[in-house]
Amino acid sequence: MRAAVVDLFCGIGGLSYGFKREGFQVKAGVDSDPTCRFAFETNVGAPFLAQDIRKLSGLQVSRLLDTAKCDYRVLIGCAPCAPFSLYTSRYRKAKQRDTKKKWQLLKEFSRLIPAAKADVISMENVPRLRHHPIFRQFVAGLQRAGYTVSHYHVRADHYGVPQRRSRLVLFASKFGKVEMVAETHRDSPVTVRATIGKLPKIKAGFPCRSDRLHVSRGLTQKNLFRLMSTREGGSWRDWPESLRLNCHKRHKGRSFRSVYGRMRWNAVGPVITTECLGIGNGRFGHPKQHRAISIREAALLQTFPKKFKFVPPREPVIGLHLARQIGNAVPVRLAQIIARSIKNHLNAAAAAASQQRASRRSKRRRRDL
Repeated sequence: MRAAVVDLFCGIGGLSYGFKREGFQVKAGVDSDPTCRFAFETNVGAPFLAQDIRKLSGLQVSRLLDTAKCDYRVLIGCAPCAPFSLYTSRYRKAKQRDTKKKWQLLKEFSRLIPAAKADVISMENVPRLRHHPIFRQFVAGLQRAGYTVSHYHVRADHYGVPQRRSRLVLFASKFGKVEMVAETHRDSPVTVRATIGKLPKIKAGFPCRSDRLHVSRGLTQKNLFRLMSTREGGSWRDWPESLRLNCHKRHKGRSFRSVYGRMRWNAVGPVITTECLGIGNGRFGHPKQHRAISIREAALLQTFPKKFKFVPPREPVIGLHLARQIGNAVPVRLAQIIARSIKNHLNAAAAAASQQRASRRSKRRRRDL
């Protein structure tokens, strides 16, 4: 099975890297953020096009996919999911203008499909997208173009990703329905301890001597006291009244149970977001050490291997930039599962095509006799 892949909204290449690991030939990644170029090109080994997808043409995508050395053409992508997330829906009025622009990106993805002439398409996003009219329009457009569409609500932790991450995975194929591979870790999830438990101990704000990405954000004295008052798996509810924020004392603030929380060693972690380096943004406190998780720990929880290179050797490590890139990425393990599902599908399609050719040859021989 030889298949060429182009990745739209590729970021630093979590999705592409997973496809590469499964034997696909990634031809290019497209993203409007030029800061992702180094990580993508270094690890995926394919060109990075720093381009707004709204200015990209289907013909350009088709040319990127066109290669004599591959049997199939695969178009993949993860349009920015913020407009469809639960968090965004709570603050829709404040984000309405920006959200409307991002909604259009899924339409831009759909616009490119007819001219791209891909055999298989895959799109990953948040599950809430299924309830939005734009998703139904996206599916209808694929069906009109002759694709068989299937989509799945996937629990990433059931496939070996150490996070409570639920995702929507869509497939569209010219060869029939793509089946998601069976769950691999439903009864044996990968825990936080198994993922980051062997890393060296560090203090908040001080990097590890042997790994410059193993550094966490510094803490104010008060936030240090707050974290010291938080048990493993606990949150701000563990604090004495004197340490609580005013918002926590109001009725609405009580619903933010994970804020300033610690992870549990023997459970999967929370969803790694673009703000995962701050304890005030979710359950991002280390299970035992008095600090938020480090950049390295965030990357490992996103299933990026240690050998994945995020920053050029001589450039500084900027936590905010890396947290955004890592949080926006598709976990590599989930990307491999998506790629494996497509690989199984294409292998089956190739086997069926081979049988049909053999059957036609047999019929011709019988006629000749």
